[in-house]
Amino acid sequence: MDFLPPLSAFSVFLAIAAVGFLFLVIALVFGGIFDFFEHDADVDIGGPGIFSARVIAVFITAFGGFGAIATRSGADPVLASLAGLASGVVFGGAILAFARFLFNQQATSEVLANDLVGQSARVIVAIPANGVGQIRCRIGEELVDKVAQSRDGGAIPEHASVRVETVLGETVIVSKL
Repeated sequence: MDFLPPLSAFSVFLAIAAVGFLFLVIALVFGGIFDFFEHDADVDIGGPGIFSARVIAVFITAFGGFGAIATRSGADPVLASLAGLASGVVFGGAILAFARFLFNQQATSEVLANDLVGQSARVIVAIPANGVGQIRCRIGEELVDKVAQSRDGGAIPEHASVRVETVLGETVIVSKL
């Protein structure tokens, strides 16, 4: 091993920071290239987990960077490693919290069956006695058309206002207002 120059603790910490930063740049540029790590080890709580590529990359970068700063300030390698570990946890945790915050800000236009119950709707295809027709209901900004059946089995004419009572699969049970 005479061909390798002696390494200082400072250069080792800088190399760790450089590897972490390179890992972070690759993860940011190529998106989900490292996402296969997340699904095996994390508990699915919605959003990124502690094994997210970005969280790990920030942890490694902070560990190396703050370890190098501590070494340059005169700390021994063990104390510098503890400083790096603490800063890695702080910065990795901050990135994790921010990533989960962004993930939870996502919205969806999906309308669930429970969203329909109790809503007022308009009959757009008349519901014959003991038969089915069609209603249209507005949930937020979304217009939802559903196959409908009268609760009492009576006929409900087109353009009548109804209230959704229950949802049975793709059919809703309505009563006339």
